[in-house]
Amino acid sequence: MSSSNNLQDLPKHYDPSETEDKWYSFWEKNNYFHSEPDDRESFTVVIPPPNVTGVLHMGHMLNNTIQDVLVRRARMKGYNTCWVPGTDHASIATEAKVVQKLRKQGIKKSDLSRDEFMKHAWEWTDEHGGIILQQLRKLGASCDWQRTRFTLEDELYESVIDCFIELYDRGHIYRGQRMVNWDPAAQTALSDEEVIHKEVQSKLYHVKYPIKDSDEFITIATTRPETILADTAVCVNPEDKRYTHLVGKKAIIPMINREVEIISDEYVDKEYGSGCLKITPAHDQNDYEIGVKHGLEIIDMLNADGTVAEVAEHYVGKDRFEARKLIIKDLKEQELLVKVEEMANKVGYSERTDAVIEPRLSLQWFCKMDELSKPALDNVMNDEIQFHPAKFKNSYTHWMENIRDWCISRQLWWGHRIPAWYYGEDEEDYVIARTAEEALQKAKEKSGNSGLTEADIKQDEDVLDTWFSSWLWPMSVFDPDFIKNKKGSKELEYYYPTQDLVTAPEIMFFWVARMIMAGYAFADEKPFSNVYYHGIVRDEQRRKMSKSLGNSPDPLKLIEKYGADGTRVGMLFASPAGNDLLFDESLCEQGRNFSNKIWNAYRFLTMNMEKGVEYSPTTEIDQNNVADKWMMGRIQSTLREMEDDFSKYRLNEALKKIYSLIWDDFCDWYIEVSKANEYGKNMPKENLERALGFFEMLMKMLHPFMPFISEEIWQRIQKRSADEALTISSWPEIQDKAFENSVSLFKTVQDQISSVRNIQAEMNLSPKADLNIIIKPKNADLANQLRSAEWIYRKLLPVESISFDVDADKPKASAASVVAGSEIYVPLEGLIDLDKERERIQKEIDRLEGFLKGVEKKLSNEGFVNNAPDDVVEKERQKKADAETNLEKLTKQLEEFKG
Repeated sequence: MSSSNNLQDLPKHYDPSETEDKWYSFWEKNNYFHSEPDDRESFTVVIPPPNVTGVLHMGHMLNNTIQDVLVRRARMKGYNTCWVPGTDHASIATEAKVVQKLRKQGIKKSDLSRDEFMKHAWEWTDEHGGIILQQLRKLGASCDWQRTRFTLEDELYESVIDCFIELYDRGHIYRGQRMVNWDPAAQTALSDEEVIHKEVQSKLYHVKYPIKDSDEFITIATTRPETILADTAVCVNPEDKRYTHLVGKKAIIPMINREVEIISDEYVDKEYGSGCLKITPAHDQNDYEIGVKHGLEIIDMLNADGTVAEVAEHYVGKDRFEARKLIIKDLKEQELLVKVEEMANKVGYSERTDAVIEPRLSLQWFCKMDELSKPALDNVMNDEIQFHPAKFKNSYTHWMENIRDWCISRQLWWGHRIPAWYYGEDEEDYVIARTAEEALQKAKEKSGNSGLTEADIKQDEDVLDTWFSSWLWPMSVFDPDFIKNKKGSKELEYYYPTQDLVTAPEIMFFWVARMIMAGYAFADEKPFSNVYYHGIVRDEQRRKMSKSLGNSPDPLKLIEKYGADGTRVGMLFASPAGNDLLFDESLCEQGRNFSNKIWNAYRFLTMNMEKGVEYSPTTEIDQNNVADKWMMGRIQSTLREMEDDFSKYRLNEALKKIYSLIWDDFCDWYIEVSKANEYGKNMPKENLERALGFFEMLMKMLHPFMPFISEEIWQRIQKRSADEALTISSWPEIQDKAFENSVSLFKTVQDQISSVRNIQAEMNLSPKADLNIIIKPKNADLANQLRSAEWIYRKLLPVESISFDVDADKPKASAASVVAGSEIYVPLEGLIDLDKERERIQKEIDRLEGFLKGVEKKLSNEGFVNNAPDDVVEKERQKKADAETNLEKLTKQLEEFKG
């Protein structure tokens, strides 16, 4: 063994700060995480790219810990493992941060040219970008850092433009005036998936609309009274007899006195509210459709920032919510406000800025979803792509079957600029091209005007939705030119499709569904085989952890406090497959304690080494040693169980199994039975070598979960070459079930020893008191097997004599128990004062009988049972049951001692 195994090199406590940076640098220096295509089977994972200017949060911690466990295990199982890291340019979030920074400097975005703003944006990205990738190294993420990608880098930029052009040429992309979700804070359109609907307490305002040349009026209810300024009609159901006489007449819009026609349409629900609707085509999807159907005027009364536009004539420049208060005040003064009701209402909020969304009519670019979504739905339903847990197929199916065209344009500058070029006044006067030169040539051909110059064409100012770039991620990271070339490179063919995608269900529609669509659209192949949806990290009150709530710990501080391994264990212990994680920092402490347990176990083994003696770890089993066969059998059964857990993405279950195997089986039992028989003597050399061999296997099984301490211990167990590493060693092979009988026998021995220890504790016997143990096995075959393990009883119990006799009778005054069909007797005469013990037992029986009478009296009182709270009554019943159980036990003991 190497000299590093000397005790003086091992501190008493494990210090992660002494190992984590050391081993991560070692792994990187030796290029263990880098992959190049070869003749091995690939195992590919692409990281869900975090925002380029983001920092590590608890969701990232969980997501990347899970990925790293899967990747490290696959690497050890012999796959050519490629985990591609990278970051997303995050159009809305990043631009908002840059705008905020400029505002602090007294600079408005509107004062800058596009090029000037982009310079600031790149400076921000260069300053903050990549921080999170450095932080992931602290977690132990074994990414192929040489393959790091950024969605806005030049090659991937071109790939996104190729994607747009290809889809446009296929007829999937179009430009049109549609109702969109408008974010007044970011001042951009959003897709449906970027809108979060929250149930909030709202007000429903009932407003009078006078009828022209009449004393009549119609009462209309609205939650958005500010949009009254853009009403262009009042609508009723044609079969509603209350209002048929008004159809065709004019209603007068309150406040602004605009005359609008009263129309009829089957869309109106006669039973809802007053049965009348105000129609505001520019600010409601349904109103827009009615407006188009009836040829109504469209008035957009809001500016891009959510303030009232000049066309509204009133409250111009006021914020929409301020205008709401003012219009209600004025309606009251003019006696046009009938009443105000409180109501629960679902309101759309921007997923990025948390601003209330405004439905707004806008000219945008859209991607048709009907054809693209079909293979993406079919291949999840037929399990070509498997969801884990499978329950998420239901929500996926519902969304895909009701999918709407995707609004892909964003009114931002940071992002992939839409490759559309305009050359005339008409909406159709545009061409799609990669460059200005190509656009000019196409514009000349389309317009028939050969005199056009570059000064006559202008590129679209909008950029593409961030998700429009990241839906290409599993393909473009390997071959950015795959769309342009109509064929993938050898590298893309080798690594694609990827194997596992690990993500949160909250981006199922943003990203997962769209990657599946893109995979079949451009590669005619699934992007991944499995999608594992982990839960959301929540606090003890079940709130999602976030900086804004202040309920999220700093992941880096957790790592500093508990070590990366301890923190990873804490995260995984709290994370049942597919369910939300209720984070509890004490679980990280448990992970740190586990690190110390492992360290102390290895330290104990080194203390048993003789100076100058070479030890060769081995897993060669002594066939006469039931403990060796049991330990190997437990390792093998755990490997099989972990294999099943990994196939079902039950990583926390797999971790619990290796945790128990190391802590309970190896440390608390195997090491104990392998010690020297005499106190103060070192463990026999052959025992120590087998213990080290088993420990080596255990570190391999542990490595995906706790990479740092497992590498540290593994490197110490025996001499290694300079470039050897646990992280690239082979995963233990699953052997046959030859040791199952030994596992069963040892389990019986464990249970019987534990039973004797319980007797020692219950009878207050001195731990050093020699026992005469009689075990009456259920059959002769078991008796013979137990005799072969007699040395274990003698090593772990203070035994004067022990017998295994199927015909044994129970001795007088003995404690007894039954374990797995075998009876165990421990004679107590000479170990305790039987008279005093009988006296003690009788007193306890008397006390319990008195207590029981009191409880029974209370429960027989109908007044108490009928009037007391249910939990109080239930507690009394439990007291009665516990007292009866204890009485029965004590009575039996007293009877035994009388014998």
